Amino acid sequence: MPTLCAMGLTRLPSVHKPLVFLSLTFTLSGLCYFMLQQDADELYGLGLIASPALSALFTQLLFERTLRGLGWTLRAPRWTVLGYVLPLLYGLVVYLTVWLTGLGDVSVAALAAQVADPGAGSAGFLGSYAFKTATLGVLFAGITAFGEELGWRGLLVPELARRLSFTSTALVSGALWTLWHTPAIVLFEYNNAGAPLLYGLACFSVMAVSLSVVLAWLRLRSGSVWPAVVLHASHNAFIQTLLNPLTVPNAVTPYVTGEFGLGLAVVTALLAWLAWSDRKNLPPLRETSSAPGEVGLPR
Repeated sequence: MPTLCAMGLTRLPSVHKPLVFLSLTFTLSGLCYFMLQQDADELYGLGLIASPALSALFTQLLFERTLRGLGWTLRAPRWTVLGYVLPLLYGLVVYLTVWLTGLGDVSVAALAAQVADPGAGSAGFLGSYAFKTATLGVLFAGITAFGEELGWRGLLVPELARRLSFTSTALVSGALWTLWHTPAIVLFEYNNAGAPLLYGLACFSVMAVSLSVVLAWLRLRSGSVWPAVVLHASHNAFIQTLLNPLTVPNAVTPYVTGEFGLGLAVVTALLAWLAWSDRKNLPPLRETSSAPGEVGLPR
């Protein structure tokens, strides 16, 4: 099979690399959103989730003629462990506050009513379900999280960081990631638990940009995409499948809990500030690019 070199093709200027990735991602996801409006087929949903990863793989091959450089190597495991633990910690801060203050009630029966689990209602149900969420739940959530993170953090973040400061890298990638999610929220009210759309979208945007700061920091601090994948998966598993279903809402609860509530927006913003404060300790980028002299960070 002929290589690009054998065909006489040279590398494209690296300045175009993020633009090509973004063009492909938004084109593919736009097609999937359009098809989902016509037919709510799971296949189109999977295509939407996979569009950043597919775009990243194609872009990397196009510019570098290799799939190296997307952060495949699992470096210091402590960063992956941190990615796993953080969502559980900030999730518990929000939901314990809600349960203890009466902004919402906690009910194992409510959780049991929402899940198709043979052990629902038994004495050990909560412990068993929490263990499954923390293990298999995070593992399965990691499959879909990988579809997003390989693109947004695997490719885009280090490419932006070669040209921009950490602050700009995190905010630009966060704004684009939020924009990518917006059609699902507006068209399908994805995961909205009852807060008004504009309020929920505002809270989600703050949370998504804040998490993007943390995810960009993890990607650059570790030199690997896997801590970001694990944090994304852990967030989806613990927030969406354990803590939300455990909560019995009242009139105020939707304004505080979930990805469209104020609670996660506030705690992730604080976490983003901590990550941003550590930007001076970010190491030089390890992966090579077609323009290795372009290095940003850490402003």
